[in-house]
Amino acid sequence: MLAPGVHLLERTTLIPQPIKLVWDFFSDPRNLNEMTPEFLKFELSKGGNEPIFEGQAIEYRIQILPGVKQRWLTEITHCKKNAYFVDEQRIGPYRLWRHLHRFTETSQGVAMIDQVHYVMPFGPLGALARSLFVKRRLDTIFNFRSDYLQRKFGAEPLEDIEKSVA
Repeated sequence: MLAPGVHLLERTTLIPQPIKLVWDFFSDPRNLNEMTPEFLKFELSKGGNEPIFEGQAIEYRIQILPGVKQRWLTEITHCKKNAYFVDEQRIGPYRLWRHLHRFTETSQGVAMIDQVHYVMPFGPLGALARSLFVKRRLDTIFNFRSDYLQRKFGAEPLEDIEKSVA
């Protein structure tokens, strides 16, 4: 069960490629730009010039509203090569953002799970913003990513989960 105010977005994708290829792609922060919709105006600023490692800080900027850019600083808090990594927001638009990327080798390729726990800022105003546009925007971002992975790797979505506790 989730704590009050915590939302969970979980997506499972099957990528019919070898684990090394999938890991090498996802562990390179420079590939984030390709997987991010244009409307976010994604810019990698610092810390993304080498494959991810535990303790790495990655800074970028995104457009959160038309004409409004937000600095977003994440830290790779856990990392096991070819298995998983976790990025956690240190500075950014959410009160909490914790994104687990898990990779499991299967007979069909790699099952990748994106599991995001997040908490909106600003109490009731944040809850309203989530219901009006943030939830839809996150769906759009992850749908874009799914479409991108399908084109690049022949990936197919397996399961989407969205849960929250008010």
